[in-house]
Amino acid sequence: MSANRERVYRGGAARATVWRNVSGADRRERRSHLTAPRVPTVGIDIGGTKVMAGVVDADGNILEQLRTETPDKSKSPKVVEDTIVELVLDLSERHDVHAVGIGAAGWVDADRSRVLFAPHLAWRDEPLRDRLSERLLVPVMVDNDANTAAWAEWRFGAARGEPDLVMITLGTGIGGAILEDGHVKRGRYGVAGEFGHMQVVPGGHRCPCGNRGCWEQYSSGNALVREARELAAADSPVAYGIIDRVGGNIRDITGPLITELARQGDAMCVELFQDIGQWLGVGIANLAAALDPSCFVIGGGVSAADDLLIGPARDAFRRTLTGRGYRPEARIVKAELGPEAGMVGAADLARLVARRFRRTNRRRVERYERYGRVYGRQAADS
Repeated sequence: MSANRERVYRGGAARATVWRNVSGADRRERRSHLTAPRVPTVGIDIGGTKVMAGVVDADGNILEQLRTETPDKSKSPKVVEDTIVELVLDLSERHDVHAVGIGAAGWVDADRSRVLFAPHLAWRDEPLRDRLSERLLVPVMVDNDANTAAWAEWRFGAARGEPDLVMITLGTGIGGAILEDGHVKRGRYGVAGEFGHMQVVPGGHRCPCGNRGCWEQYSSGNALVREARELAAADSPVAYGIIDRVGGNIRDITGPLITELARQGDAMCVELFQDIGQWLGVGIANLAAALDPSCFVIGGGVSAADDLLIGPARDAFRRTLTGRGYRPEARIVKAELGPEAGMVGAADLARLVARRFRRTNRRRVERYERYGRVYGRQAADS
């Protein structure tokens, strides 16, 4: 095992959502989840800086977890695939793995087989599901990481029992996912939920997507850091505290540092969270007008600021919600499962494709025998 990887064991019970009184095709889909085999599966969460892999049981408990660094985006897609395969085979040495779910930070097609585009990796129309299935010899499911995180929060976390929810993930940018009657709404082409690129300020800040004024330019980790650095670069008196903290090196101002100082009462950092919280609440009110969910779940690294962020967001939401005072208000809650949500959701969704996989130890032995023969031939040919 490489030195930059750590193994984590975690137990504990989690209560899953159970649905009743559904009908038609939707009933078949959700019933297939409830009747899916209660077997361990592996979830993979691929982010811009790290890859997390874990064995998850049918109740959402993480039995074992591994972490490693994400290969640089300049690396070929095969390097990323090799990383995933290494993690899964490592876990398979100690667990009988029946399927693998991948949560990828990028656009995934409607068939959940190809990664159309990933900003932090070299994936461009990459047939990830088929390539990994051929190498791992178990069923593989691929989905957007916000979708897998939302699924985990609905099944085991903050949104248990909610019929309709929207998840918003605040990190470098803004990701999102929609669940309606317990079904992930992926859109006709599989790329629904890209809320961060709704334009809220025409002609505003330039976004890496190529447009100007995208929501994530005003309510995200990047927005938080950009504003703090601009104040520090202008030598604003309100920024003296953070300038002293970084010894005048403005590039050392980061999101976690701003959060730490805000918790300690630094006035500028508190105000910055109020600003991005207000933008967050306005965006949530717009989404409520369009989608009318019962619950908004706020996740991602920036949500670690808790009420420093979510309090101003709730206030702005109530002030700008259309029909306020004459309609029910959706709940706004912080995600419960933390950074493992995407991994847990990917593993749980993978149980759906594990239904027709023979659940025997012999199958695992056959898989290793076949894998050894394939790589034995490759080594002999090289």
